[in-house]
Amino acid sequence: MDQPGIEIRPINQLTGTSEFSEVFFDAAECDGDCIVGEPGDGWRVAMGLLGFERGVSTLGQQMLFQNEFDEIVQIAKANGSAEDPAIRQRIADAHIGLKIMRYNSMRTLSSDVGDGSLEKAAMIYKLYWSSWHRNLGNLAMDVLGPEAEIIERAPYELTHLQSLFLFTRSDTIYGGTNQIQRNIIAERALGLPREPRPPPNTKD
Repeated sequence: MDQPGIEIRPINQLTGTSEFSEVFFDAAECDGDCIVGEPGDGWRVAMGLLGFERGVSTLGQQMLFQNEFDEIVQIAKANGSAEDPAIRQRIADAHIGLKIMRYNSMRTLSSDVGDGSLEKAAMIYKLYWSSWHRNLGNLAMDVLGPEAEIIERAPYELTHLQSLFLFTRSDTIYGGTNQIQRNIIAERALGLPREPRPPPNTKD
């Protein structure tokens, strides 16, 4: 990545971090033994990468979600917000959502036939977890109450849950927006017609 012809421009986020970057390959070259796959197979390789991204790594992701959820529950018990019936209901909903994610992931893995194809149940995962995680960030702020708006002292770094809230705004965008995910479910899982494409530009 540090060879000539590659330019990396970090994208600063609301959290003050830069997990994402714009990467420009301007006249970049590599040795033949560094090519993944064969020349012309870039799309196939990219799709293979996405298959790993949305595969068994989801179980590790759920462990992170569980830790975040446990932290929120602990704070809710400590500051008394768990006594609020509305908060208790949202905590229960978050707990149920975690269980649904795990059961769906285990169902997907147990039905793997080894040919790289995805079961229809797997196609809901990105849409489901990104919406769930965004809602967990909202819940964290409501459990914290006014404290969620305060950064105590210099260097004014965000707390873990404040970062969680801000970062989860992007969950429904990266890796395929929620709108794109719904299209995938409709077309590939439900077999609905593809979304109409605009006609090509034609000259009068």
